[in-house]
Amino acid sequence: MKDFTKELNFKTSRSSGAGGQNVNKVETAVTVLWKVDESEFFNERQKNLIQEKLKNRINLEGLLFLTVSESRTQLMNKNKAIEKIIDIVNKALIVPKTRIATKPSRAKKEKRLDTKKKMSEKKENRRFKF
Repeated sequence: MKDFTKELNFKTSRSSGAGGQNVNKVETAVTVLWKVDESEFFNERQKNLIQEKLKNRINLEGLLFLTVSESRTQLMNKNKAIEKIIDIVNKALIVPKTRIATKPSRAKKEKRLDTKKKMSEKKENRRFKF
């Protein structure tokens, strides 16, 4: 994943929320920007898979972005951002297994119909016969 992380661009900004003087003067929040289309690390099929699964995180310019401001230092936020974006991309590349449709067994069908018949008889016995 080292080659992939070289393609990431980082932008810093001031973190939001409480924190006093440190928050007001130090840019600790890190935003990771990655142009999925221009990646040389992934092939076209993988790029399409990433774009399809992460379409809500990719803006109109084709940039996948992620902002992290959990820590009080810029370096820790940068490392967390790299970990998160690698995790997100790895999850996007996982192709789910196709489900093989199965038919219920004969015993299952008989059991279902038997319980259905018993329920029907139980309700039938509740009726008042004239």
